[in-house]
Amino acid sequence: MWIVVVAFGLLVLVGTWLVSVANRLDRLHVRTDAAWAALDAALARRAVVARTVAGVIDPDPGDRLRVLAERAEHAARPDRETAENALTRELSAVDRRGIALALVTELVDAEQRVVIARRVHGDAVRDTLALRRRRAVRWLKLAGTAPRPEYLEIAEPDLSEESPRPRPSARVVLLDSEDRVLLFRGHDPARSDESFWFTAGGGVEPGEDLRTAASRELREETGIDLPATDLVGPIWRRRVVFSFANRSYDGEEWFFLAHLPQGSTVDTAGFTDLERETIAEHRWWTAKELQETKETIYPVQLADLMANTSTWDGILRPVR
Repeated sequence: MWIVVVAFGLLVLVGTWLVSVANRLDRLHVRTDAAWAALDAALARRAVVARTVAGVIDPDPGDRLRVLAERAEHAARPDRETAENALTRELSAVDRRGIALALVTELVDAEQRVVIARRVHGDAVRDTLALRRRRAVRWLKLAGTAPRPEYLEIAEPDLSEESPRPRPSARVVLLDSEDRVLLFRGHDPARSDESFWFTAGGGVEPGEDLRTAASRELREETGIDLPATDLVGPIWRRRVVFSFANRSYDGEEWFFLAHLPQGSTVDTAGFTDLERETIAEHRWWTAKELQETKETIYPVQLADLMANTSTWDGILRPVR
């Protein structure tokens, strides 16, 4: 009798283990399918953004990029790797400095999502295949009719630290009652011996519009709380590639005009740790002082622009 009991117990244990393995394998297949759906969606979005980029660059590379994007988007699974790799190579050759920063930001985001989705999919395929290779799973056909998952071997876009990172920013040309402009003097932490002067402002946060960002940055850096509706502009736009703390940025700055409310004073208590470390002082500058100084000022045309700032004519102007 005890032999029967032991055999029955072993049968129950084996059966429980097999059910557990089968359930785990089923969950892994579901995970792999979901990961593929996410990767497919990320690649599709990249193709859509690539077609948009194709419409704003020179005709010859634009036509090539458009064709490759459409080919990748409609490629069958066996041809997908070749088509996606061709699109990756073409995108890497695009000169992004001549493209609007908003579109560059969208493209970088699409590329980053492809990298993340590909890695998630690769991890899911690896785990599923590892379980499918076990002898018990193969002998007892626990995978059932589920197709064997496959990797998508595509080259990842170049997201190295050497690639300039898109950085949209909103800045404020703040004037006092004497039409003097407020500037801060700061330095790059990687080059502390070189200082420069710049207007209040900073990076736009995800989902934030330019006007709101400008109002927020003004409040954080000067303590002056101006509603976004009180800002005029944007009056200027500046596109610049620069380095800060050994990191390259592709920057697009939008400048708004504002006037200092009566009785207000500048309070820098809201500075971040980095701002306290890199900003030494602030002061109000007249147009004449800007024209005569040997200091580095950004934008570099500020002295000339100040002559017409208080009577803005509604035209957005590119500046250096």
